[in-house]
Parts: sequence; structure tokens; C-alpha cells
Amino acid sequence: MRRHMMMALVAAGVLMPVAPAMAGEMTLYKNPQCGCCEGHAAYLEQQGYRVKVVTTDALARVKTMAGVPPQLESCHTIMVDGYVVEGHVPVSAIKKLLTEKPAVRGIALAGMPQGSPGMSGEKDGPFVVESFGGGQTAVFAVE
Repeated sequence: MRRHMMMALVAAGVLMPVAPAMAGEMTLYKNPQCGCCEGHAAYLEQQGYRVKVVTTDALARVKTMAGVPPQLESCHTIMVDGYVVEGHVPVSAIKKLLTEKPAVRGIALAGMPQGSPGMSGEKDGPFVVESFGGGQTAVFAVE
């Protein structure tokens, strides 16, 4: 299913066909107006990931083709190792995803929570990271 998702994104002209990403390589899709996405990319790079930032006017299409549920959408979408990571997800949840390799399409931290990686301000409560796929969502991690 992940292969079909990636092929659909390539066919839609949203993704460039490339060789499979090496472990730890991420592609972050963002719209041209968003600055906090660069902050999240810098945070991920500080954690040892290689992040390719792709600015696109077709971000809504990226999210739709990636299967991100509307209620979990955020300002950017990341593709890594066949998974989708939506929004300002803390690296600990991403590491859990890539280590455990659950049968989900991806994980998300909905919205743009204050104090999350790449966002300004103080954290004002726990970050609830949800998994999604197959029409289902579930709590994946609480940070």
C-alpha cells in the first residue's frame, strides 16, 4: 500500500521519482508561506536526520494522497521510510515509529501546538501523537 501511495504522488506530479530513501532520510513538504516548518526540519537535522525540504503549492494534494485524515492535518507532511509523519511530531515518536514499524500509514501531531519542535512558546500540555491508517486513528504516543 505504501508503494501505491508513493506511486500515486509521483503520478500526481507532487513527488519526484527518486531512489528509495536511506534510513534516516526524510522529505518534508510545506507550503511557501510557512516558516515554522523550517524550524522542525532544523530540529530533525539536529537529531541526526537528513531532511530534504520541498516547497509546494500542492500541499493539500500531498496530504490527500498520503492519506492524512483532515482532523490530524498540520502545516507540513514528512515522508520517511514508507511512513507519513504529519506536523511537529517529536523525534522520540518518530524513532518509535521507525523502530517498531507498526502496520499504520503514519503518525501525526495535529495542528501546530505551542512549544512543539519547531514552534515557539512554552509547551502547555502533553502532545498526543496519533497513528492513522485504514480509516482508523489511535493514540500512538503521549509526549
